[in-house]
Amino acid sequence: MPKKEPTPTRPCLLLLDGHSLAYRAFYALKEANLMTTEGQHTEAVYGFTSMLINVLRDEKPTHVVVCFDRSEPTFRHEAYEHYKANRQETPEDFRGQVSLIFEVLDALRIPYLSLAGYEADDLIATLAHRASGQGMNVLIVTGDRDALQLVDDRVTLLMTRRGISDMTRFDPAAVVEKYGLTPRQYPDFAALRGDPSDNLPSIPSVGEKTATKWIQEFGSLTELVDRVDEVKGKVGDKLREHLGQVIHNRQLTELRRDVPLEADVEALKMGQWDRDEIHKLFDTLQFRVLRDRLYQSIGTAEPEAEEGFDVEVVTLGPGQVEAWLAAMPQGRAGLAVKGSYGGGTGRLDGLAVAAPADAEGHPRAAYIDLTGLTPADEGALGRWLADESAPKALHDAKGPLLALWAQGFDMRGLTCDTALAAYLAMPGQRSFPLDDLVLRYLHRELRAEADTGGQAALFDDPEENAGQELAVRAQAVQELADALEAHLEPRGGARLMREVELPLVRVLAELERAGIAADHAYFTGLEAEFGAAVKQAVEEAHRVVGEQFNLGSPKQLQEILFVKLGLPKTKKIKTGYTTDADALATLATQTDNELPTILLRHRDQTKLRVTVEGLIKEVADDGRIHTTYNQIIAATGRLSSEKPNLQNIPIRTAEGRRIRQGFVVGQGYESLLTADYSQIELRIMAHLSGDEALIAAFESGHDFHQATASRVFGIPPEQVGGELRARIKAMNYGLAYGLSDFGLSGQLNIPVAEARALKNEYFEEFGGVRDYLESLVAQARHDGYTETILGRRRYLPDLTSDNRQRREMAERMALNAPIQGSAADIIKVAMLHVQRALEDGELRSRMLLQVHDELVFEVAPGELETLRELVVSQMCAAYELRVPLDVSVGVGRTWQDAGH
Repeated sequence: MPKKEPTPTRPCLLLLDGHSLAYRAFYALKEANLMTTEGQHTEAVYGFTSMLINVLRDEKPTHVVVCFDRSEPTFRHEAYEHYKANRQETPEDFRGQVSLIFEVLDALRIPYLSLAGYEADDLIATLAHRASGQGMNVLIVTGDRDALQLVDDRVTLLMTRRGISDMTRFDPAAVVEKYGLTPRQYPDFAALRGDPSDNLPSIPSVGEKTATKWIQEFGSLTELVDRVDEVKGKVGDKLREHLGQVIHNRQLTELRRDVPLEADVEALKMGQWDRDEIHKLFDTLQFRVLRDRLYQSIGTAEPEAEEGFDVEVVTLGPGQVEAWLAAMPQGRAGLAVKGSYGGGTGRLDGLAVAAPADAEGHPRAAYIDLTGLTPADEGALGRWLADESAPKALHDAKGPLLALWAQGFDMRGLTCDTALAAYLAMPGQRSFPLDDLVLRYLHRELRAEADTGGQAALFDDPEENAGQELAVRAQAVQELADALEAHLEPRGGARLMREVELPLVRVLAELERAGIAADHAYFTGLEAEFGAAVKQAVEEAHRVVGEQFNLGSPKQLQEILFVKLGLPKTKKIKTGYTTDADALATLATQTDNELPTILLRHRDQTKLRVTVEGLIKEVADDGRIHTTYNQIIAATGRLSSEKPNLQNIPIRTAEGRRIRQGFVVGQGYESLLTADYSQIELRIMAHLSGDEALIAAFESGHDFHQATASRVFGIPPEQVGGELRARIKAMNYGLAYGLSDFGLSGQLNIPVAEARALKNEYFEEFGGVRDYLESLVAQARHDGYTETILGRRRYLPDLTSDNRQRREMAERMALNAPIQGSAADIIKVAMLHVQRALEDGELRSRMLLQVHDELVFEVAPGELETLRELVVSQMCAAYELRVPLDVSVGVGRTWQDAGH
């Protein structure tokens, strides 16, 4: 978007057309199918918010307001009953998103207006007229060309062209250049042209060129009407024939500048938005990137904090570290590490320690230059870092721990990880940058205070100020740790952090450092095989169609499928008809044409080739793949992995199993061992609900899904066939995820009414489950959060939302958070127990991976039986449920061979 700074001495009012921009954002991002992990579509609100941030950043208005249409008829509908009668029904995925935009505007303290009987355009015209009359500049952002009539020397228009990021700036000269007309002439032109979007009729045989020519020749519509007999030819006859219609159009295209708005322009001044509200809302919407961009490019209207950190910083060189550490007061120290880490290792470049405050309360910190340290210094630093009795606080400690290991240091005595503590306090948030937490909890900025006049000194050159900057971070971590622990204690999260999450940091670092061996040659061959399958699918598609085309181009696919081959039209989208996987699958079953099936195979093989290609790139010099575990991402407490994402490798497909075949036992070890919990979430459901029938199904000795199907349908277990078992299996797992009647019908491909009846039959047999699920939502609505068996909370403010879609999603989260979260708690406790037992038993065997409910181990020679017994006993003892935990174990040379 072209940047143009407003005149510094003149205030600028930014006016945005809410519905116009929301719809454009929705359709621009529709193919991206944006939604939260809970299923809330966010295309419109994401696109609108992104555009808003860009405009606020680039234009720097002093005043702002967003105007919206109303659902009630306007004065134009009263004047013309067919006005906008051709508008399509609001897309289902769009519903509810305007109210989310309202929430974004509320959080940003940006006012929004609407008025019954008028359109947003009329409100914009009125406010633009008032503001320019008071000497202000005005900037209008819309996708509606009717706003061109408002442009003048003080009113500028930003018109969206494609999507919501590509805009054209119109001042009076630009309007003339683009349309050959002045802004005042534009509504005359629009009346002659007609407007299909508003259902305003056009004159037959009269297009935009002719309409423009007439207005240029006669100067205005009024003059054209007065001299209409001068227009010659058939078009003149058409004009005279439809003259009444044109005059009527002109009355409707004129924007009202006298709407009775009570809002005073001065009241629309940009206000100070609330950081906490932005966090909560953007966390819910999962707008991490937008939030970061908002903070970086705009900031709040007023300074968020006046103070930084007034800390005495010293740089310790050779011969100074040992004495400084020895003189450090008792208490918890803050640590900050400079370096890089990833792929199971790291590099340590610098270290800062913030000592506990001295007797006078003065904070002291030291930056330790690691180059040229004496052996005595290194020894003193190593002993202090590894001292379990010397408490320490660090931010996002796993990476720094890997960097310390790479330098030959160990670190113990970690009593607070401020990123982990913030995650437990705010589990819905997706990132926890230190500067943001310091501002939120300490009301300070992550900067040093200069010596002169108490003015804050920001770091202009991080390289020159690296030591001071790192020391300030260490001091901030030390103080933040106390604030976060005080915040967590009454919420029950302090114990969870202390007993589970903090100890797990070290275990995850060990897993990352170990990695898992990869058969590079096998993966290379597999990539070539999948690549050949992709190529074959392309050739088959070209053969079927009889011409070459790009299988990855939705536009070309639409032309081939629906025009050339004449296949049934799929769901209508902005760019034509969808060619997504569901649509292709439907076409494959509805038609005899083989192209949809080929296209699906092409996509599957392409995805597999890309997956294997990504794995090959991640093989380190040691021949192993070192994934990175994320401990502070999932609100339920689940671990995730990246670079590569090993949890994303398909396990139930033949191709996915072939990929697992490439993960192998490493040199010096004899096999891999896998151990995973059997039906852990269903066991947790039975435990939490206390449903005796469900518990009895587990205790029956029969296959669990077979046993529950037997009870629901009233037949012996041995008579339960595959279809009945599949139905009950979908029910068993679905209930733990808040499965709706509609969702169940989709899974089983049965009518919604049949799915509802099946659910009712299930609850007749397992009434305790029904009562438990109902109580979960009611209790969460009362408390504002759910809890797992270890007290992990998930806050759900949307349970009382006026937005039905948001409220229903929160209800589904209330159903599944305690069960999923409890499963996450148990696997974490199991990892801690197993790792401790491995160390206590001095085994060489080691844990390599955690994937969902599965742990993967590398077995040292002669330790298989000992390891098998240790793993099973420790995993089963992780938590005592009414239905005991059950662990399945497999052994093999590869990850796939060790499956079970």
